[in-house]
Amino acid sequence: MPELIIKYKSKKTLQALLDFAKHLNFSIVLPSNSKEKTSKINGVSIISGDSTIDTSELEVIFSSKSIDAKDYRKRAWQRTK
Repeated sequence: MPELIIKYKSKKTLQALLDFAKHLNFSIVLPSNSKEKTSKINGVSIISGDSTIDTSELEVIFSSKSIDAKDYRKRAWQRTK
């Protein structure tokens, strides 16, 4: 079934769309009010991470290595001429 996303500013517009849906036989799915925040960048959905995840176990793995972000960027992201 084809889908269409409509963005609106006022609640009156939503009410009009709900009335049209009754008469024109289409359905409206309202977004859920979840705490998960999403945004779109160039059409790609970005979902924020879960802050309740415990990453302390990973600290042991990465703390034993001397990783410097600045040095890593210089080595890994060099442009070739």
